[in-house]
Amino acid sequence: MWLKPEEILLKNAFKLWVTEKGNDYFVLQRRRGYGEGAGGLTGLLVGTLDTMLDSTSKVAPFRILHQTPDSQVYWSIACGGTKEEISQHWEWLEKNIMRTLSVFDSSDDITSFVQGKIRGLIAEEGKVSCGQEDDPEKFREALLRFEKWFDLPQKEKLVTYYSCSYWRGRVPCQGWLYLSTNFLSFYSYLLGSEVKLVISWNEIWRLEKTSNVILAESIHVLANGEDHFFSMFLHLNETFLIMEQLADYSIKRLFDKETFQEVPSLSDPLQITKRGLEMHARNEQFRAFFRLPKEENLMEVYESFLWVPFSHFNTLGKICLSESYLCFASQDGSQCHVIIPMREVIGVEKPDRSSRALTVCVRGKRALRFSEVRDFERLANAIRRRCGITASPQHSASTEVIRGECQSLINHFEDNPEEVALMVGQKDSSKAVSTEALMTVFHPQDTENMDPKMLKEKMKEQSWNIHFSEYGRGTSMFCTKKTRDLIVRGVPEALRGELWMLFSGAVNDMATNPGYYSELVDQSLGTSTLATDEIERDLHRSLPEHPAFQSDTGISALRRVLTAYAYRNPKIGYCQAMNILTSVLLLYAKEEEAFWLLVAICERMLPDYFNRRIIGALVDQAVFEELIRMHLTQLTEHMTDLSFFSSVSLSWFLTLFISVLPIESAVNVVDCFFYDGIKAILQLGLAVLDYNMEGLISSNDDAEAVTILNKFFDNVTNKDSPLPQTVQQNSVGNNNKASSLLKVDISDLIKEAYEKFGDMKSEEVESMRKRNKLYVIQTLEDTTKQNVLRVVSQEVKFSASQLDDLYALFKRQHFLSCYWTMNSPVLLHHDPSLAYLEQYQLGFEQFSLLFSLLEPWSLCSGKDAFFLWAFRLLDENQDGLINFREFCCALDILYSGTLTNKLKFLFKLHQPPVSNISDESVIRRSPERGRGKVDLQAYLKQWQDEILKKEESIKDLPRINQAQFIQFSKTLYNLFHGDPEEESLYHAVARVTSLLLRMEEVGRRLQEPASPLKSTTSHTQALLEGCLPDGEASSTPESSFNTPNTPITLVASSVPQEIEWSFAFEQILASLLNEPVLVRFFERPVDIPARLDHAKGSQLKAKTNM
Repeated sequence: MWLKPEEILLKNAFKLWVTEKGNDYFVLQRRRGYGEGAGGLTGLLVGTLDTMLDSTSKVAPFRILHQTPDSQVYWSIACGGTKEEISQHWEWLEKNIMRTLSVFDSSDDITSFVQGKIRGLIAEEGKVSCGQEDDPEKFREALLRFEKWFDLPQKEKLVTYYSCSYWRGRVPCQGWLYLSTNFLSFYSYLLGSEVKLVISWNEIWRLEKTSNVILAESIHVLANGEDHFFSMFLHLNETFLIMEQLADYSIKRLFDKETFQEVPSLSDPLQITKRGLEMHARNEQFRAFFRLPKEENLMEVYESFLWVPFSHFNTLGKICLSESYLCFASQDGSQCHVIIPMREVIGVEKPDRSSRALTVCVRGKRALRFSEVRDFERLANAIRRRCGITASPQHSASTEVIRGECQSLINHFEDNPEEVALMVGQKDSSKAVSTEALMTVFHPQDTENMDPKMLKEKMKEQSWNIHFSEYGRGTSMFCTKKTRDLIVRGVPEALRGELWMLFSGAVNDMATNPGYYSELVDQSLGTSTLATDEIERDLHRSLPEHPAFQSDTGISALRRVLTAYAYRNPKIGYCQAMNILTSVLLLYAKEEEAFWLLVAICERMLPDYFNRRIIGALVDQAVFEELIRMHLTQLTEHMTDLSFFSSVSLSWFLTLFISVLPIESAVNVVDCFFYDGIKAILQLGLAVLDYNMEGLISSNDDAEAVTILNKFFDNVTNKDSPLPQTVQQNSVGNNNKASSLLKVDISDLIKEAYEKFGDMKSEEVESMRKRNKLYVIQTLEDTTKQNVLRVVSQEVKFSASQLDDLYALFKRQHFLSCYWTMNSPVLLHHDPSLAYLEQYQLGFEQFSLLFSLLEPWSLCSGKDAFFLWAFRLLDENQDGLINFREFCCALDILYSGTLTNKLKFLFKLHQPPVSNISDESVIRRSPERGRGKVDLQAYLKQWQDEILKKEESIKDLPRINQAQFIQFSKTLYNLFHGDPEEESLYHAVARVTSLLLRMEEVGRRLQEPASPLKSTTSHTQALLEGCLPDGEASSTPESSFNTPNTPITLVASSVPQEIEWSFAFEQILASLLNEPVLVRFFERPVDIPARLDHAKGSQLKAKTNM
């Protein structure tokens, strides 16, 4: 165990210790009387002494000391009861500490670092052994330090914390890493040097485990263009998993607007826990491996042996139990797994208690025997409970019949494993409009046709039938290496739809949702949305050469499936490439089956592929590039920029090679995809590049490389395809054009892909997906930012760096309103499908917070009204939202505008409807994709109006009345608070208001000499002075004016109604220009960098103080 470092002056005091190992910094010692060489008088005395001491006084027989060169002082840092225990500590020091110490210049620094690291490890071990839930005191102490050091909002939820080292250059800083819902934070204080780091999860570009010469293993974080390295974790893999989960949670919640309603542990960002994150990761891995519906969660895990009848041996593995499924996966390399839906289970028996075994009987006269299950009775009861099977003595007659059937199955299963009957999965009657696959309708197989291709097709079917007889058929079929071998050779036409449903897991989706598709069809047909418009446009582009889609039968089925899915999932709606995939699905599956296959592809097997930004496809392209660098080094040496392969391979991933391969060859690829997932597509992509390696290396440009690949795809054939020539896309014309090129059979290509690149594991692919997803999303976000800045920079005077800072502040303000709630309406305002400028917008609350940090004046009172009026003025389309361009244009006027422009901005704030007392604002709700009809004409008209909009003249501004003028004067008073010339400015405003009132009075007298105007003017002057604190008002314009404490609120009845008077903007401007102190105030340059720095440092605190 690690020890709190204590000083030892003499390392060999009384010769009680023997040095076993040593280096420049550490010494491993064994106490005499233990281990080898334990004899001798000294060893005997030491052994006797230790035996006589009680347990609290005994000394551990092994220890590790820290030493510094040229020093007689040693520090004890670890001890152990066995050599194995102390050796683990020694190996950890060599692996994680030794190479680090070489970067320090002084011995004191080395000792301080080692002591800090050991103390951190001790605290870490205590935290891990107790756990947050079991040791609330330790967690409460950590929470207090977290709140004290980082000054984050109190609502920020600390998830967990770890001891580690943070690298500043080549110097490590020992401290604590705090992982909270929205932030990654680190704090270190060593030798008077404080290091503090706070990074938002949504700002991270890369998160990965790395290693180099100095760092054995570390976690690399790239955020805001800076690299951060954390190392020397006691549990690095656990730490990385939590960090990965938190980053993914933030991305999904803030960018994808997921609410996690189906995941209670993640549905509230204020209640996120480490245990909840770990459980979520485990559930995701469980569902992905067994292709289960998203509602399934891993409930229990049991280690056991499963009797495999076709191999006649027990295979070791794990039983994974969810609410509706019993799954088993081997751990001995046999790649055997089986999925048993609870709806198929008819009985559970415990025939042999001595071997802790139980037998699960399923429909179709099939039984599975599990043995050596540690808690087999609990497992049996759990299965019975989920299946509704009673285990009580009061059985009904039907239960006894089932029990007898199970017992006979068990006996038959044990005595004659080679004669296991077929297990046929239950299929509910389909309510789909079309109950036949299109290939069955348009190309029924001729059973009497015995040409070589049909004979080979029959042989394939026979091979699969033999497989079914040995491994079972339907939902409870064993999947093994032999299953994959059959898939690679090609699936028979007659079995393709059934096997696609089975391997994708769509068969379970359909079985648990009877009638769902028919209801969707009824609800969705006849609706008019953007998605349905796009579907209609693409219907006749889907496999147009196939006879099935040259008829109304195929087109109608395709329309129903795509429209129903767009209605089911408006977040995706419809995306190009979905029509091509669905067309192929309809060829081999019934209409309802095709719908559930599409669900499996879009929501489970290819996540985030089919949306406006095709993030999933871009992520897999990044994974593909990474695999090219790993496996095709010769190609990467020739082509350092692999972005070409990203662009050319996009259609490969989106359409599963259907768009580039002939249909008769592409379906073989789809076979492999449904069995192995995206791994099969990546393997095939590598095989294609490997096959064309020489041509690609010798190509002179990208166009020539594209030509090489296109010619290759044109020459991929399926010599075993039984489809007629009218259907096959590999036509004679294409063959003649490419007669000089060698034909490649798709089965050979797929086989080569599995042989050369099949060693990659699905877990590795998923890890690479997660690692690249952050980078892909942040790259897209950066592209959006650059486009926005390019547009806005043409309208404002801010520098490029200032605009960049403003965009970061604006975007962060958008996210700050979403950090601590899952129901923030602001999440609805972020829609990546909108134009760049509209993707991030602020409501009034977010606008006022950010505007208060950036506005150039120090408003002393009336802030809320001022911000509300500014918000309404900028919200030209009155949708209750401000975009970045509108925000920047307002700041540009206040920072860099002329005196006239600034006054015009203030003048317009006090005109209706901007200055109306009511503060109600309408928040626009973006129409849901796939359901809301977007008015494109309205967008075009708005765009045209913005182009034709001319510069507003001051003469176009309407006049302001008495109440508006008084409020305008009040606003001017509020602007001067804290200014060095505050008193002079108040006097100047007083003179201007008095002058304007006298001018108005004179004008009235000239027009109507008999009217009693003096009293009205005096009343207005009194109202203006009445806005000041008691004792400060005066009847003369030269009176001293101080800052008002309360905002003016005037209604029409406050001013005499007999006579209406008003001021034009030109009058106010001319009067203000006569006051040099006012001119200086409005023309004073603003320190923009200082304002931006202030906003950066105060943005989180402003949210805290709400």
